[in-house]
Amino acid sequence: MEEASYNNHAGYYGRPAAPHPSANTSADITPIRGGTPNTDGIANPFNDAASSRQNPFASPSVSRPDSSYTTSNGGYGSRHDGQRFFHSRRIPKGVESEKPWLGKKDSKEKWVTIFPILGILAGLGISAFLVWDGINSVVKHNYCPVMDDDFSGGLDSSIWTKEVEVGGFGNGEFCQTTGGDDNVFLENGVLTIRASLQDEDKVEKDTLIDLLEDGTCTSDQFSACVASTNTTVGNSSIVPPTKSGRINTKKGASIKYGRVEVTAKLPKGDWLWPAIWMMPVKDTYGAWPASGEIDIMESRGNNYTYAQGGNNIISSALHWGPDPANDAWWRTNNKNQILRGAYSDDFNTFGLEWSQKYLFTYVNSRLLQVMYTNFKKPMWERGDFPPARSNGTRVEDIWSQTGNSNTPFDQEFYLILNLAVGGTNGWFEDGKSGKPWMNESPNARKDFWKDRGQWLETWERPQMEVKKVVMMQQCNGNEEL
Repeated sequence: MEEASYNNHAGYYGRPAAPHPSANTSADITPIRGGTPNTDGIANPFNDAASSRQNPFASPSVSRPDSSYTTSNGGYGSRHDGQRFFHSRRIPKGVESEKPWLGKKDSKEKWVTIFPILGILAGLGISAFLVWDGINSVVKHNYCPVMDDDFSGGLDSSIWTKEVEVGGFGNGEFCQTTGGDDNVFLENGVLTIRASLQDEDKVEKDTLIDLLEDGTCTSDQFSACVASTNTTVGNSSIVPPTKSGRINTKKGASIKYGRVEVTAKLPKGDWLWPAIWMMPVKDTYGAWPASGEIDIMESRGNNYTYAQGGNNIISSALHWGPDPANDAWWRTNNKNQILRGAYSDDFNTFGLEWSQKYLFTYVNSRLLQVMYTNFKKPMWERGDFPPARSNGTRVEDIWSQTGNSNTPFDQEFYLILNLAVGGTNGWFEDGKSGKPWMNESPNARKDFWKDRGQWLETWERPQMEVKKVVMMQQCNGNEEL
């Protein structure tokens, strides 16, 4: 049954299969279904006019070896008339099959494999070296602890000072910073700086806030201690339309060269302005920005759709120059955008590393730098300041006399944490994403207050939360690094 089945199958394709080697091959081959023999002695199963046509199932001659053609005696041998037929893949006993892979190989073929392998190994080696070199190029210093505060014991008043002002720290901010527990407090072991609305009566009615009179003002400037609302027709004066908090370590912790790390979660809400920054303990080289400012982190509470970048972007900068009109911050600033989500979604560590030769900020890891500034070139030369101011007075070199290329960043600085609201210094640019006030307008505060029905709805979490603050000073003998 097996052999018959085999022959019938072969016949289906136009002719019988080659006889089995054990079969009697001396007899004539009988045509199938009345067919007539071909000239090679093998029956043609279709004995009609169509039999002269080419077999549609035949394979091109170039696709078959000579050994696949059967001889008249049922064996395997050379072609006879170029005719090609289907034949079984079964190999009879005693017949050696072709094994082209055992033939002699070209000696050059091995390089087809060797070259790609060598390329892969070289790539891995170079990558490993770059990683190693990057890690080892990060300078390591010996640090002495100055402060390590997780607020488990509350807000230590010997270190931290709550600033109480109404002036906006020169940025025209729309908030009053308070000294009580309404805007700066501990919640679930986390330091919280929260923004809130000003008392409506103080904004809508004639009011005077005089922090000098009650002795709570922490500033030495009159404009930062006194504010008023005047409802007289044509008068644009109102008290700050919001309240918030700002704290500093001027009294209890400062460093000259070292490291600072603040682990914080940023706020969610339009026109909120969180910041982690440093100011000089003494104005050694003059009023701001002559004695410098270090902004470790600044951001905005607006979401990612805000044109200037919302809470998905942080910024770092240095402020330095002979006067406010010649602040060269734009030469030393950079931004970092989080890969996924926003900096208001979870806690991140915002850091600073500062030495006599360089200063850089980072987020979460020293290798993830936000801004890097080296002090190879003196800062006065780097600033390329004009020889004279717009009023014709001479601009004098106030730093080169020290002999330090990093002046003014060669003095003691203290840390500030705050959450501002709005402002007129350009941090929120005019005409961006529905901003409801103009920076140069005398009615900026009023316009902001009138739009509170819009922005207050976005204050999903109007607070900056701080888990931990670490300050470390370079130990003696390491300042030259």
